[in-house]
Amino acid sequence: EVQLVESGGGLVQAGGSLRLSCVASGFTFETYAIGWYRQAPGKGREGLTCIRSGDSDPWYHDSIKGRFTVSGDNAKKTVYLQMSSLKPEDTAVYYCAANPTGNSCLQLDHWGQGTQVTVSS
Repeated sequence: EVQLVESGGGLVQAGGSLRLSCVASGFTFETYAIGWYRQAPGKGREGLTCIRSGDSDPWYHDSIKGRFTVSGDNAKKTVYLQMSSLKPEDTAVYYCAANPTGNSCLQLDHWGQGTQVTVSS
């Protein structure tokens, strides 16, 4: 069974940093795509970034370019989202999602439970 577990969220002041982790299990982590999304209160889910196996150029949403960095550790089956220069508008529940059998970011069909990030002004 594919499982994704996010962690690392919390409360941080504007301008601060957090690193989110998404630990995957239930698949080999050899060919995959893993994306990060967020959902703020009263808003729809927003795709932020996606990293694919064998791809050194992840996609980023314009709203986070230059502030957030996605990376993966295949040995630990973990994908990280390093978030810097955080703004109050980054407050949301952050989710990771995976395509465990291919490397298409358009087929992320397994989701974690989310981790709350709150940025105070």
